[in-house]
Amino acid sequence: MLRSIDSSTLGRGVHGWLDSHFHFSFAEYYNPENINFGALRVLNDDIVLPGTGFDTHPHQNMEIVSYVVAGELTHGDSMGNEQTITRGQAQYMSAGTGVLHSEYNHGTVPLRFLQIWILPDQDGYRPNYGDHRFVWEERINTWLPLAASTDNSASSAPIKIHQDVNLFVSYLTTSTILPLAVAPGRQAYLMLAEGKARVNGIGLVERDAMEIIEEDIEVQALEDAHVIVIELAKG
Repeated sequence: MLRSIDSSTLGRGVHGWLDSHFHFSFAEYYNPENINFGALRVLNDDIVLPGTGFDTHPHQNMEIVSYVVAGELTHGDSMGNEQTITRGQAQYMSAGTGVLHSEYNHGTVPLRFLQIWILPDQDGYRPNYGDHRFVWEERINTWLPLAASTDNSASSAPIKIHQDVNLFVSYLTTSTILPLAVAPGRQAYLMLAEGKARVNGIGLVERDAMEIIEEDIEVQALEDAHVIVIELAKG
């Protein structure tokens, strides 16, 4: 089963320094029919102006992956980590029993990044942080594994999270067709970060998304297309 999601229907949060598109209920956007997609709880598409950002705030019992689409993102936390990542790179934070962190754009151009929050398989993990500076060419016309379960030894994804989830990203050049298998008992949330594409013949433009349940797909790039997929257990 496929269900396309028009980006014009997404929740919004506009605060001058911050322009957010919410794929699921978050902050001022609340829709009781759109809380989560299985263990996927949050997918926020945030644009942060230079010299601004999210001040220090707490998190607990959540697996958080941030993926930079454009600009640079600087993370700081109560575990003593402070790192900056740029386009195509990702960072991970397991909030576990509790952690404080901040996210800023110290660059000179707007930062655009995706916040992906995943419910852990249990509460109470020890907080942890990591980041990975993926080589851009590793995702061109193929699925680059970003993150996978700590129990998935078969995955080459360098980021390990406490949930049965696989995160992939691809940058498809115009006219490329890339398949993705979504097995029985599995589902996937696909988001088009940039460009135009078709998924099994259904057109998507920037920020559109698609729910995919137990159905194999083919992604066709109508122009260069930047695609992220969260594949997980059906639920």
